[in-house]
Amino acid sequence: MLDFLGYSEMGDLIVRAIERTLLDPHGPRTRDLGGTATTVEMGDAVCANLKALAGA
Repeated sequence: MLDFLGYSEMGDLIVRAIERTLLDPHGPRTRDLGGTATTVEMGDAVCANLKALAGA
């Protein structure tokens, strides 16, 4: 969707943040992924990785 709106770089950055979160062996996991994290905790982890990747 971000590609369609002309924000492909931001879309790529979000995908990288999600991948980074899921590849972290000590990162949070929601129940469907075998963990106990809430969706808020998972979202916070993705946001933290997004900020790190963006240099914020």
